[in-house]
Amino acid sequence: MIGRTGFLLGIALRHLSRRQRQTIVAVSGVAVGVGFFLAVSALMVGSQNDFIRQLIDAAPHVIISDELRSPSPQPGQREFGDGAVELHGYKVRTEVRGIKDWQAIMTAANEMPGAIASPSLTGGVTLRLGGHEEPLAIVGVEPEIEAKISTIDEKLRAGHLRDLETVQGGIIIGEELAQRLSVNMGDIVAATSSTAGTRSMRIVGLAKRGQAQISSSSGYVLLREAQSMLGRPFIINRIGIRLDDPYAAEEVAARLEKRFGYKAESWQERSAEFLSLLVTRNVIMYSVVSAILLVASFGIYTVVSNSVADKRRDIAILRSIGFSEGDLQFIFVMEGIILALIGVLFGWMLGYGLMEILGSLDFSIGGETEHIPLDRTPRQYAIAAVASLIAGSIAAWLPARKASRVDPVDILRGAI
Repeated sequence: MIGRTGFLLGIALRHLSRRQRQTIVAVSGVAVGVGFFLAVSALMVGSQNDFIRQLIDAAPHVIISDELRSPSPQPGQREFGDGAVELHGYKVRTEVRGIKDWQAIMTAANEMPGAIASPSLTGGVTLRLGGHEEPLAIVGVEPEIEAKISTIDEKLRAGHLRDLETVQGGIIIGEELAQRLSVNMGDIVAATSSTAGTRSMRIVGLAKRGQAQISSSSGYVLLREAQSMLGRPFIINRIGIRLDDPYAAEEVAARLEKRFGYKAESWQERSAEFLSLLVTRNVIMYSVVSAILLVASFGIYTVVSNSVADKRRDIAILRSIGFSEGDLQFIFVMEGIILALIGVLFGWMLGYGLMEILGSLDFSIGGETEHIPLDRTPRQYAIAAVASLIAGSIAAWLPARKASRVDPVDILRGAI
């Protein structure tokens, strides 16, 4: 069996070696298709992975807030339900904002394997310097815990998150806001809230421009400082949770929300629109790069079709001496697979070179030099190879199927 297969393979190689120009054109087509497939898919998948990584790192994986997806019913509704009673003139019960029994939620979250929970309080103040006023959304945090669940320290141009603990009245703001107020590190500004009056705050950190965590109108202070400024002692209204496995965020959020009732959002829920756009983007990307490989396979179809046309008399002789239809299909399909394999090898080298060129390009973003994120994993090479081999096999099988069904008598009689 092995000897017969080797003999058939030798015939296929002999056919390709006799048609060197067409073989080179077909191999070049596959190589270019595979090379650009690798470059485009590495660029698109790499940028997508980088975008998802930024989504995951931009905020805690799960955020529990002092909101309820389904508001609790009013006393009148609980008492009478759907009865034939109409209520007039009653006041709607309003709840004091803040997470009740938040220590229990923190304990439950920290007991989960690989989970770290951090409490925080958000609110609004007004920063004043001279005659200039700027609104600011402050986030009160525990620096030691917050540093474990967020990447704030990496986003700071100057200062550190832990400086909030060592400097009385410390505050971290964005560079854009600092520029508008004409302040710098160590300067003092006045912070006014609607409940606790005015107090002095010292700039201990400046966030880089264009950061999602610290925008031009938000800043960080110590948790107890925020509670004092906002007149809400011992109250928090947000718990951030970071997980070892970010993709378990939806399950963890659902479990905590079911247990405690407060709204728990995973990063997937907060970014649902962006993730749905990525799915559409992937469909478009793989459609385009698959079209590239499909076009490249036409070269293989042409080579095998011409080989079938030129070798009609040889085909008839092989059939007349006992070769089956399967043997003939094997010969011509192997021609296509060989062309595809050689093209894939050269395509891998071309794709690697294109990725090196793309990876070496520098872009200045926000004053920092950035490189194009690329996915260089073996998975991309495997996808390109498998897709090329499938396309090449199908392109070769179509004329091979036609060749195997010819009638040797008609061909030999016509040749006499």
